[in-house]
Amino acid sequence: MELKEYLDYLVDWLKEQLIVTNAKGYILGVSGGIDSALVAALITKATNNTLGVIMPCYSQEEDLIDAKDVCDTFSLEYKVINLESTFDSLKNTLFTNTFDKAIKDALSNTKARLRMTTLYALGQSLGYLVVGTDNKDEWHTGYFTKYGDGGVDLVPIINLNKREVWEASKLLGVNDKIIKRIPTAGLANGQTDESELKVTYSELDDYLDGKEIKDSSKERIEYLHKISEHKRNIAARPAPFKK
Repeated sequence: MELKEYLDYLVDWLKEQLIVTNAKGYILGVSGGIDSALVAALITKATNNTLGVIMPCYSQEEDLIDAKDVCDTFSLEYKVINLESTFDSLKNTLFTNTFDKAIKDALSNTKARLRMTTLYALGQSLGYLVVGTDNKDEWHTGYFTKYGDGGVDLVPIINLNKREVWEASKLLGVNDKIIKRIPTAGLANGQTDESELKVTYSELDDYLDGKEIKDSSKERIEYLHKISEHKRNIAARPAPFKK
């Protein structure tokens, strides 16, 4: 199947999901990155009932500019909801030593979970489904926050690797600036996906396509997949009770 044909299938699939769930539309967290841009393009093709939510939380100013550009490009109605005061309140209630690395990591993921809570609150009030932006690479490596950006109702681009996300974005008219942005989760200044993963998206794509990559990268990908298995499953359960 050609990529363009698959994108047409995804639009039809998104239309079908609204019917089978009796939902009224889709709500999407828009970050300004390429994954959310591609999903924005898809949902606005599937229905007129869509809402983008831009949720700055000590984010870079460029993120807000690019996120608005994505919404404007695809005529996606949007709200900007600043989560900084909410985040500060929770942070100050929970922690005093915010320089501890484990606490810093927990707070980074807290930003993603606050965004998830915001999307579900607004989505439920509208009767909209929360649509996710995780791609195949992120899903395989567990590069998402459990009950954060991983807390969604459906994941339309989960079978597309990063290379395919770039190609699909070009086909659907995503702004060239967004396509050329260095991928980042946007949870900390200076953070990039590849620096955290310690493997490139090109290597990840090749690995998932069954191609040979260097041993150290292969070991890293398989390690990430193994330790993130819990993210791809529901909460751990004990053995069933047998009478």
